Amino acid sequence: MSEFHGFGWIRSGWVGLGLVGLLISTAPDAGAQEQTPEARLAALGITLPVVDKPIANYVKAVRTGNLVYTSGHGPCGQLQPDQKGKVGADLSIEQGAAAARATGICLLATLKAELGSLSRVKRIVKVLGMVNASPAFAEQPKVMNGFSDLMVAVFGDRGRHARSAVGMASLPGDMAVEIEMVVEVE
Repeated sequence: MSEFHGFGWIRSGWVGLGLVGLLISTAPDAGAQEQTPEARLAALGITLPVVDKPIANYVKAVRTGNLVYTSGHGPCGQLQPDQKGKVGADLSIEQGAAAARATGICLLATLKAELGSLSRVKRIVKVLGMVNASPAFAEQPKVMNGFSDLMVAVFGDRGRHARSAVGMASLPGDMAVEIEMVVEVE
């Protein structure tokens, strides 16, 4: 019968290893590099689009100090039929979440254009998600999960953010979702 004596199992042969030795022996390889956000995007099969020009007198992103504020974005390019209309009437929650994910891809393209590399993102800090919703629709957080899940998939814990998800009577171009965010950068 084996006995535990504070520093290890007598019979297992690692007496004296202790907690410090256990932590060292199970720590990840110090030489292993964390996968970059761009590599994670590639693994997800996502290619960032070219950032289109603003449709009015504004810029897509403003950096001040170590924060980047993005303008409200919808999905890049020509809106597809499943990216337009009111969630809860014209579109399902799943279609709304897909539109939020597509908007997230567009926001990542803007960030990359602003920073040169998504590896410079230290943290997604705050997100405002606006959902073009029917009057009775109350599932805006489920729609915005399409965006939030993408940020965590790309940035890991650095992608977890504070978030507001609100319903709107209408959005520009009848888009289903518009999102803006604040990002801390190195």
